[in-house]
Amino acid sequence: MQKLNLGFLASHSGSNMLAIINNVLSGSLQANLCALISNNSSSGAMEKAKAAGMPCYHVSEKTHLGATAEAIISIFSSHNVDTIVLAGYMKILDKSVIEHFGGRVLNIHPTLLPKYGGEGMYGINVHKAVIEAKEKKSGATIHLVNPEYDKGRILAQSEVDVLPEDTPESLAKRVLAVEHILYSETLRKISIGEIIIP
Repeated sequence: MQKLNLGFLASHSGSNMLAIINNVLSGSLQANLCALISNNSSSGAMEKAKAAGMPCYHVSEKTHLGATAEAIISIFSSHNVDTIVLAGYMKILDKSVIEHFGGRVLNIHPTLLPKYGGEGMYGINVHKAVIEAKEKKSGATIHLVNPEYDKGRILAQSEVDVLPEDTPESLAKRVLAVEHILYSETLRKISIGEIIIP
């Protein structure tokens, strides 16, 4: 088993990060919680990470004009991060960050990629598109990050039925519950070698 050294990138509430933190603290996921970087100094993710005793950093164009990628690399390297977890990070990650960490950068998307991915497909927009297309299934996807939006290798997916009475909000709630399980389970499978990433 490889104990992962996790670094998190989050912009808003950080609910997926919190689910991972809770699984690490309970012992169901063997990993080290190394650091959180947020581009939003008042994000819920910052509060959750601080409550868990994780080092937190605000890195944005306001704090590191033109040098956010360098700051991310420097901070995560100083905390011995080997696997980066995007948990609602609303910025495009510079290619240099992905390359520095050997492609070990994961993201979660709230539908079954390759459908409903790409620019503008985030949050409630995804669930609206799924319902408007009258899809029978949606779900969550964990994928590796590359320079193209939502185009990296798919590592794991979990399905959710789209119900006739669903609204974007009700579908979002059920998909999020699945996300909270799938992210930790995927990290666990990486740690035991069941899923191989670079």
